[in-house]
Amino acid sequence: MEAEVRKFQQKFRKVREEMGRWGELQVRLVSQLRNASSIMDRLQVIRDGKNYGALKSVGGIDEAVWTKQMESLETTLLSMRKTMEEFHGVVMSLEKIHRDSKQLVKGGSGQLSVKHLQQRVGVKPCLQDCLDGLMILYEMHRSEYFLKSSVVSALSTLVLKPSVSDLHALQQLLVDQPNIPIEEVQFIYDIIFAEEIC
Repeated sequence: MEAEVRKFQQKFRKVREEMGRWGELQVRLVSQLRNASSIMDRLQVIRDGKNYGALKSVGGIDEAVWTKQMESLETTLLSMRKTMEEFHGVVMSLEKIHRDSKQLVKGGSGQLSVKHLQQRVGVKPCLQDCLDGLMILYEMHRSEYFLKSSVVSALSTLVLKPSVSDLHALQQLLVDQPNIPIEEVQFIYDIIFAEEIC
C-alpha cells in the first residue's frame, strides 16, 4: 500500500509540472489576448479618416495602416490558436496520468475492494484520495480548456465590431480561470502530501 501511494505521489508531482506548464501558457495567452484587444481597439480609430490629420495627404496611408494592423491581428490570433494547442497537450497529459493511475490500481490482480481503496496508513492518503484527486485535477483543466477555446473563438467573431465591454469580459474570464479554484487544488495537494506538511 505504501509503495502504491508513493507511485501516486510521483504522478501528482508530474501533474504539478504540467500545471506549471499550464501557468506559463496562461500568462502567454492573457498577453496575446491583450495584444489582440489593443489591435482591435486601434482598428476602430484607424477606420475613421478624420484621425489621420496631416497624414491624410500621404496617398494610401489609411489602407496601408489598416492592412498592417489586420496582419498583426491575424498573427496574434494564429499565435493564440497555437497556444490553445499547447493547452490541449497539457489536458491530454493530465488525462493520460489519470488513466494510467486507474490502471495502476487495477494492476495485475483485478479490481481492488472498496476497503483496500479507502485504507489509510498514518497521514498518508488512501488510494481513493489519489484517484479522486487526479480525476478532479484533470476535469478542472479540461473544463478550463473548453472555456479558453470558447473565449478564443468568441474573440475571432469580434474582430470587425469589437465591444470594449465584451473584450474586457473575455479577458477577465481568461485571467480568472473559474474552473480551476486554487484553494481546491491546494487542498488536494495537502491531502496527497500530508506527511511532508507534518
